[in-house]
Amino acid sequence: MPSSIHRTIKNSFEFLPVEDISRVPNKVRGIYVLYKSLGKKKMNVVYVGMARGEASGIKGRLIKHRENKPDLWTHFSVFEVWDNISAQEVEELEGLFRHIYRYDTEANRLNAQGSHKPLDLIRRKSITEWK
Repeated sequence: MPSSIHRTIKNSFEFLPVEDISRVPNKVRGIYVLYKSLGKKKMNVVYVGMARGEASGIKGRLIKHRENKPDLWTHFSVFEVWDNISAQEVEELEGLFRHIYRYDTEANRLNAQGSHKPLDLIRRKSITEWK
């Protein structure tokens, strides 16, 4: 049995304009990113989100963002996870990205959650505490 190219991500497409939301397949689980275009090949990340279940999927989340905050973003990327990736693992991926971007003024414009609590719990105060 051949192994996959990536163990977590099954499919992805990047930097599609907001008008292309309809092209996203239904019930896709994974991570998505919203960007604000700054011109040719320049974009700021304004949000990192997730769809961990299949109820609405990433397409549904993108539609909601387009309805609620249409002027804050112009493009999006989608990273679909494999079927064997649990909802908790999707949450951890999103939490990691949000944690990384928590002090970024552009990436936090839509993000109400600052840090990712599980990462706060394992953060060491000094390198000597590393286990």
